[in-house]
Amino acid sequence: MDSPLVQNQHDDTADDVENASDDRVVLTEEDNKRIRHKTDRVILALLVWVYFLQILDKTVLGFAAIFGLREDNHLTGNQYSVVGVIAPVAQLAWQPFSSVLIVKVPHRILMPTLVFGWGVAQICMPACHSFTGLLVDRFFLGLFEAGCLPLFSIITGKWYRRSEQPVRVAAWYGTNGLATIFAALLSYGIGHIKGSVFAPWQWIFLMTGIMTIITVPFIYWKLDDDVSSARFLTPKERAQAHERLRANQTGASSRDLKWSQVWEAFADIKTYLFIGMALANNLGAQVTTTFGPLILSGLGFDQYRTTLLNIPFGVIQYAVILATAWAAVKMRWKSVTLLLMLIPILAGLVLLYILPRDKSHTPGLLVGYYFLAFIFGCNTMIVSWILANTGGQTKRSAMMSLYNAAASIGNVVGPLLFSEVDAPAYLPGLRSTMAVFTAMVGIVILQAANLFLLNKKQMRTRVQNGKPAQIHDHSMEDEYVDIRADNVGGIGGRAFEDLTDRENDEFVFVY
Repeated sequence: MDSPLVQNQHDDTADDVENASDDRVVLTEEDNKRIRHKTDRVILALLVWVYFLQILDKTVLGFAAIFGLREDNHLTGNQYSVVGVIAPVAQLAWQPFSSVLIVKVPHRILMPTLVFGWGVAQICMPACHSFTGLLVDRFFLGLFEAGCLPLFSIITGKWYRRSEQPVRVAAWYGTNGLATIFAALLSYGIGHIKGSVFAPWQWIFLMTGIMTIITVPFIYWKLDDDVSSARFLTPKERAQAHERLRANQTGASSRDLKWSQVWEAFADIKTYLFIGMALANNLGAQVTTTFGPLILSGLGFDQYRTTLLNIPFGVIQYAVILATAWAAVKMRWKSVTLLLMLIPILAGLVLLYILPRDKSHTPGLLVGYYFLAFIFGCNTMIVSWILANTGGQTKRSAMMSLYNAAASIGNVVGPLLFSEVDAPAYLPGLRSTMAVFTAMVGIVILQAANLFLLNKKQMRTRVQNGKPAQIHDHSMEDEYVDIRADNVGGIGGRAFEDLTDRENDEFVFVY
């Protein structure tokens, strides 16, 4: 491709950006900051709010369980576990379609459609009065939520430099903690409603569903598909916004579904290592998502105190996710940051496993439970690590869909590790979870070594192509740097072609 812009743009503003790119766009650090700030106010704000709603709509299941959902729907045995896993099953089944939709459908259309779908499913939950009804409703909830994380990841990669991505991923993924806090406060307040036509658990789903549905028109109004069609930027700023992403070397937005990039994703060793991390981490995440409130109630607290005790957990979640992103940006070693996150997780699981369930050990048990908040910092790190090491629009979409599929498998299997017969300690489930996170330590180390070797291979390829062996990765700098300033070997000239990380010899892997 000769043009730095990808073909098939469906907006007239694409011509403005292409012409500006040909004329060598001038971009200062002041311009860089201004455009980033504008993008944060529109795109990031939308991502944060919508992801908050998605997490909230999933999180309230655990709180509804302690306010009568299981009793009113006559759930027995492992039926609650099955209800907890049916949404991830739907997500897993829908991932191939999600990866196609993310590439082919404009994001301004796709996102509000998904939000409306899961909002309707959420608002229908109060009408369920049986195991079958819950199963069907939660299946559709998972179906519409299936594309959420891959879509948000792709959007983040489209609009931000690689050095900016960990903090932005943390900003929207960090709403895991905020949703936990809000869900706890909402459930606590609704739990005190007496004599209503609806049970407390029904009110919980009804109110969160309404919040979701009324957001849909706002999403369509504010969201733009990509930099070249950004209505909140001037034509000059659109060209500058495009230029500031050159150092990413991850290509431009494209509506072409390239099967060669899909096959490359499946043939790439790092794909399976990232899948292993996603699977392991989300297996463990179910300790908190589905069974967190039940584990707390097993410590002897009533339903109201159990609900309130999840508020500190949400605060820790949010703080950990932001701290993880900050550490990754400052250290630039994503693998080391991820390994550091696994230490408190394993410590928390050990505490929950070895301490007896009696009042004298309640403080230690709470500390162990709160340590599990670091699980959510790991997910942030894995997502940003994938984005930083994947080029090509179709390949990025495929990678994030595979990540979400692995996460869905983890979400399916995770609750099944915790059987009601093992309540309230759930020791077999905790033992299995410890083994999973121990294995994850090894996977992270293997991925770091793999990316190191891939960089060595890229260096040899550049030398063969007449380019410098060493390329400084300016996309990881705190401030904007024009990678074409020295014009050594034409570096950066193919940055906006839709090339994968393996096709672009200028791509630098981040480990």
